[in-house]
Amino acid sequence: MRIGLIQITQETSSFNPTLTTLADFESFGIYEGLEILERLHSAGPVGGYLAGIQASGVEVETVPIIRGAARSGGRLSSESFEFFDNKVRDGLHLAGHLDGLVMLLHGAASAEGIDDVEGALLRTARDVVGPSLPLALMLDHHANVTQEMIDHSDVIVGFRTQPHDQFETAQALTEHAVQLFGGNIKPTTAWRKLRMLTHQEQYLTSGGPMKILFDRAREMERDPRVLTVSPFPMQCWLDADEGGWAIIVVTDDDPSLAENLADELAELAWSMRTEFQRTESLPVDQAVTAADQTNDGLVILSDTGDSVLGGSGGDSTVILEAILRLGIRGRALIPMIDPVSSRQLAQAGAGATVTLELGGRSAPFFSPLAVTGVVRAVSGGVVELSDHAETEIDMGKTVAFEVGPVTLLVTEYAGVAGIHPAVYRHVGVEPADFQMIVMKTASNFQYMAPFTSTMIRAATPGPTQSDITALPWQRIPRPCFPMESLTTWRG
Repeated sequence: MRIGLIQITQETSSFNPTLTTLADFESFGIYEGLEILERLHSAGPVGGYLAGIQASGVEVETVPIIRGAARSGGRLSSESFEFFDNKVRDGLHLAGHLDGLVMLLHGAASAEGIDDVEGALLRTARDVVGPSLPLALMLDHHANVTQEMIDHSDVIVGFRTQPHDQFETAQALTEHAVQLFGGNIKPTTAWRKLRMLTHQEQYLTSGGPMKILFDRAREMERDPRVLTVSPFPMQCWLDADEGGWAIIVVTDDDPSLAENLADELAELAWSMRTEFQRTESLPVDQAVTAADQTNDGLVILSDTGDSVLGGSGGDSTVILEAILRLGIRGRALIPMIDPVSSRQLAQAGAGATVTLELGGRSAPFFSPLAVTGVVRAVSGGVVELSDHAETEIDMGKTVAFEVGPVTLLVTEYAGVAGIHPAVYRHVGVEPADFQMIVMKTASNFQYMAPFTSTMIRAATPGPTQSDITALPWQRIPRPCFPMESLTTWRG
């Protein structure tokens, strides 16, 4: 059996005006051919794919075509989209005979002039391989599922958890794919689109309404007639013309069961719509003060409006300004993605005292902040990660910059956005030594969990803010809950 393999992932926030370029993909690695398997064989989606092949017991020749991943951000530049679109087209033309195609995509990527990047890439693939080649598609569960994704794929599996289980989901998808490609199953799909968005503070699948929803999906999968059930609580900062939650149910040649389960899960999600809107974040000053008064372990301050893992630029100065203005006592650690400042500080060198305008460049929600501090360490940006989907990432010029009680990790590239202790240790900074750490995410706290005691959400403004009703929506189908009050999820 010969299987084509493609991985292209990026998550877009429409409210971040800074385009995602090829340089952003290169910082994570753009790989072609066998290099994909050699570099990524043990982790992330590609590692999960290979584990699925091994578990299937089927002899498979994998034909790896293109792999590109970038941190979440603004829309892809036209150059970036065209690069990957051409790689998919040319790679499939050169692939020779295939028995099936596995595509590991995100589902919430947009480009300049293109709302649905994944739909466009799937269409390109179909133009080459034709309508009959079976195609298995993996999506992030924050995907914005579109009609093109449904039309061009035979089985779709979404992530099962937040934080995401990329390896495990890719393995499950691949096991279905091998059965599909071998003619052992006949997937039948039902899907529902909901006029609903929900903010990030209820994204975690370990509790609250999201746990209820995802637990029910797993219960449905216990039926041997059901191949996979995927809720898609769409990334809530994507202003796209087919935007909204989705439900996908795939059965083995049982369309009526798929339709019934899709309706049931959509109704369950809709019944909890007000619970999904519950917020936990505190005003910024209150959040900073509460973190400073906590005396038991490292406190996480979640910068909800500047969530790099949701598509923000990572250079908000809102919490930094509050910490300096309020005169906190505890030491604070803050990541800051600011190429201009990182290069300026790196040039000044370790030990230098520097005054500069820091951050606030990526989006109109933020402003630069004038600060004076001391450069404590400078490093190149390549960091190895042993327990992450990306085994190696490039942070570019990386500087530890001390401003009063705050140590800033100022980086040239987004990398993993300060969520992993390895990026701090790379410049000699130990996160466990601090009172609080600002994390540019609303949910990916797992890497700091061993030495954190408390998580406090700060209600910061930005391209990924929790108050989604206040964002300048233009393309999302309206009416849409919670922007408008609706009595049904159906469009």
